[in-house]
Amino acid sequence: MKEYKRKCRELSDEHKEKISHAIEGRAKSQAHRQHISQAMKDYWRGVPHRAEEEHLSMDDYLGKPQGK
Repeated sequence: MKEYKRKCRELSDEHKEKISHAIEGRAKSQAHRQHISQAMKDYWRGVPHRAEEEHLSMDDYLGKPQGK
């Protein structure tokens, strides 16, 4: 597996907000948008989700017993 700067997919809301403000108002051509889209799809295919013990399901939040 390739080494990336990011160790998992999930970001904090604060971090997402900072990214949003940093790129706000920049104009891009349609061709450039398509290239960015394809590059990001390729990138995210290689970045794993958090480890299972860190990942909570909806059942964990609701307090339902697992396996039922």
